[in-house]
Amino acid sequence: MHLGYAARVALLACPFCREMFEEGEAKTCPVCGMELTAFDKLPLSHDALHDEAGVPTLPELEPLAWHDLRRWKGVSVAVGILGVVTFFLPWVHLTLPYISSKSGFDLAHERIGWLWACCAAWMVLVPTVASRRTIAHLRGARVAAAFLSAIPGIAVAILLARPPRSGLVPVRYTWEWPIYAVVALSLLGVVAAFRLGGRVDDIVVRKGTSKGQVVH
Repeated sequence: MHLGYAARVALLACPFCREMFEEGEAKTCPVCGMELTAFDKLPLSHDALHDEAGVPTLPELEPLAWHDLRRWKGVSVAVGILGVVTFFLPWVHLTLPYISSKSGFDLAHERIGWLWACCAAWMVLVPTVASRRTIAHLRGARVAAAFLSAIPGIAVAILLARPPRSGLVPVRYTWEWPIYAVVALSLLGVVAAFRLGGRVDDIVVRKGTSKGQVVH
């Protein structure tokens, strides 16, 4: 008795209807007329992407275009980018003991190290939100985005409430508008964060819509 594995049977499949054929049985699909392709080289079919029960992909799990900035995603990304810009704009204008303007970067680099948290929070916020490609993922990032947006506002509020004091040399200064813009951007970022992804009962999907239907 001959013992061993059966010879491998190469399978071809239609890229459209996924009808399978043995190698050499046909070159084109008799139904669709499309050229057959090796079965192992075809991507997963739409049905294979669903679970075993055949439940379609939930609307909030459908991937969005990378440039889709709706549902407050664009607002959050813009807040993060503008926040980084304001970090390098003049925050304070010194008139005594010398005349100079200091940006958030200058203050963090020269004296107030914890202000680096402002720049770090803005820079992390942008990829955190921009990398979310589904409504469900956007909604899941709400807490993280809100936390990152709040950090610069809290840091600047502490700086405004308890500014650094001088020792023997008197210091005179005025705050510039970019430092107040940081607080405004922080508040806007928190609002946008808690609205990321929008509602789940008004989703426009590729086929049909969820408006007027109960979405669990």
